Amino acid sequence: GYGVSRDFAVFAVLPYADKRLSVNVGGADVTRSQAGFGDATFMGRYTAFEANATGHTFRIAPFLAVTAPTGDDRASDRLGRLPPMLQPGSGSWDWQGGAVASFQSLDWGGDVQIAYQRNGEASGFRAGAVSRLDLSVQRRLWPGMLGEGVPSFLYGGLEANLIHVAKDQVNGTDDPNSGGTTLFLTPTVQYVTRKWVLEAGIQIPVSQRLNGSALRNDYILTTGFRLNF
Repeated sequence: GYGVSRDFAVFAVLPYADKRLSVNVGGADVTRSQAGFGDATFMGRYTAFEANATGHTFRIAPFLAVTAPTGDDRASDRLGRLPPMLQPGSGSWDWQGGAVASFQSLDWGGDVQIAYQRNGEASGFRAGAVSRLDLSVQRRLWPGMLGEGVPSFLYGGLEANLIHVAKDQVNGTDDPNSGGTTLFLTPTVQYVTRKWVLEAGIQIPVSQRLNGSALRNDYILTTGFRLNF
């Protein structure tokens, strides 16, 4: 991330994904997988409201992002071309908008985020639009007491992610076996320094109401590394 001004910051994200799909075909279990860098996302965030007091701050910041088709969307294995959900990239230009409200004190913090993502079309396929509501709370685990200077921090947290995905479209026709609504609970851990942040979380689905035979998630493990300039 880079702070253009006190209120405006820009970010670039390049994900690396390892995706696996297990299905039963003719009584035999078949696993297909693919790993690689995905599509790069570029985001701008503006702090529209800020209220500061001794020991805590509250902010509201809208954001807008665009995702470029930098990842491979034509990967294949011994069975042929992989389905879109296993491809590292989408092949399409996508955009996302939303807002996040954040509260941070010396010991803990919380966030509420709403976001909407509209996906473009590539090779006759358009992934369903995504609407989401994210709630999170974080607690400082270390150091137990704050001293002088700006030390590193270790936070533990818990998120709730409510995600609704519209049906995919293939050649302009809705796929009845795609989309739906999923609620995840996500325990997280985050190590924060002045210049960089290392974080990880595991999304555990507690409710999946999907359309038709849409694929279900077992879990999603995410890790991240951020540099601040």
